[in-house]
Amino acid sequence: MSLMNWFEDRRKFSGLIGAFIEKATKGYILSERRKDRHIKINTTKGLWTRCDNCENMLHIKFLRQNKRICEECGYHLQMSSTERIEFLIDRGTWHPMDEDMVARDALKFSDEDSYKNWVLFYQKRTGLTDATQTGIGKPNGIPIAPGVTDFQFMGGSMGFVVGEKITRLTEYGTRELMPVIIVCFSGGACMQEGTLSSMQMAKISAVSQIHQAQKKLLYIAIPTYFTTGGVTASFGMLGDVITAEFKAYIASAGKRVIEQMLRQKIPDGSQVAESLSDHGLLDLTVPRNLLRGVSSEIFELYSSAPRRRSNNS
Repeated sequence: MSLMNWFEDRRKFSGLIGAFIEKATKGYILSERRKDRHIKINTTKGLWTRCDNCENMLHIKFLRQNKRICEECGYHLQMSSTERIEFLIDRGTWHPMDEDMVARDALKFSDEDSYKNWVLFYQKRTGLTDATQTGIGKPNGIPIAPGVTDFQFMGGSMGFVVGEKITRLTEYGTRELMPVIIVCFSGGACMQEGTLSSMQMAKISAVSQIHQAQKKLLYIAIPTYFTTGGVTASFGMLGDVITAEFKAYIASAGKRVIEQMLRQKIPDGSQVAESLSDHGLLDLTVPRNLLRGVSSEIFELYSSAPRRRSNNS
């Protein structure tokens, strides 16, 4: 397939996605009140939960089968990192990396409680050691190196552990000539680690440059609702292909902060994936239930590229 034909197919596919969204969402628009409620951690237990957008009651079993998309209004509810891995990766092919890596309270930070105790609290609450899972897996039989950040663990904060795990994942993908894919669901850098968390931005960007520019290997970034702060300013927007989830909120700084700095209003919805895509910051905006298929097609296109072997040999 020529590059021109690929872009033509992409335009056709984008049109199909637009028609799907218009039909599925039924004019779905979030109010500011619902936005605030949505960022709370999803700790749903039992058989039923309520859609954050239309307030329709949803059965947990069928909601999970539907990739946590409301069947009434098409709203995308939160997914844990484990659920995303199960969705993106073939069953039985997932092999995690660096599971025993845990955060250290180097600054002895304390607010309502110590940082060390907060980490222990969220480890017990989520079953994770930190805010990201990394490893090796195969979507449709294609070996890749995926990483998934998890907002349920301290807002997906990027501290030393998140930065180190993603760095090691990217280095592994570079050595093994694997594409890297990272699903971003994070509020940004971890303030409890101070400058140590900011350093992760430069570290990840450096290994990504080797992976992409020097070794000519593929990196796909998938920002979701929501991806902000230092994550947006680093690996969240460094992908060769940036495929955002439908209605994802993506920003380096929030709307209120920008308005306070500029002393002027910015348009509502300007930091939503569809608006960013219209202005050229994203390649695709895809509903969650189509995301695996779209990613797999990109991997297949990449693996069949005739120049890939010559560049990596």
